[in-house]
Amino acid sequence: MADKNYIPLKDLEVYQLSRELSRICWRIYSKLNFQQKKTVGDQFITSADSVGANIAEGYARFHYLDKIRFYYISRGSLSEAVNHWSEIMLERDFISLSDFDEVKIIHQKLEVKLNNFISSTYKSKQK
Repeated sequence: MADKNYIPLKDLEVYQLSRELSRICWRIYSKLNFQQKKTVGDQFITSADSVGANIAEGYARFHYLDKIRFYYISRGSLSEAVNHWSEIMLERDFISLSDFDEVKIIHQKLEVKLNNFISSTYKSKQK
C-alpha cells in the first residue's frame, strides 16, 4: 500500500525549480567557448546541477537530519553557482545581463523554497 502523504520527487516545487535552474545554466554553459568552459563554466554547471542532485539524494534518505544535511549542501551549491560563478561570468563578459538576470530570478525563488523545505523537514520531526 502506498503512503498517501508521499509526494514524488519530481512533483516537489523545490526540485522542479532546481531542474529549471539546471536547464537555464546548461543553455548558458553551452554558449561558452572552450577556455571559458575550462576556467569557470565547468564549475558553474557542476554546482548548478548539484543543487537538484543533493535535493534528490536528501529526499531519498530516511532520517530527517540526514535529509537536512543534503539540503544544506544543495543550498551551498546554489550560492556557489549563482552568487559566485554567474557573477564572475558576468564581470568577465562571458554572459549577458539578461542571462544573469534569468539565473537570479530562479535563484531568488529557489532559495526561499529550499529554506522553507529545510525548515519544514526539521519541524516535521519535532512533533
